[in-house]
Amino acid sequence: MNEPDLEQRSFEENLDELESIVRRLEAGELPLEQALAAFERGVRLVRHLRGHLDRVEQRIEMLSRDSSGALRLDPVPGDKEAG
Repeated sequence: MNEPDLEQRSFEENLDELESIVRRLEAGELPLEQALAAFERGVRLVRHLRGHLDRVEQRIEMLSRDSSGALRLDPVPGDKEAG
């Protein structure tokens, strides 16, 4: 479900729009039809953003594999659980 307007904008621009929609819906001041349209747009934005994050995660995993193909799990600096 790729929508051209979502694909042409940056992740941050889409996230900003989603945050704006959430604020408007939380304010409860939109008429029902506008609220429904805003909610539908928000759902499309969430799906698009989630897909983007999934692709980024896959790229990070690819870049984090060692020469044998095993995923390297290097400790995060400052991570208390790293030991």
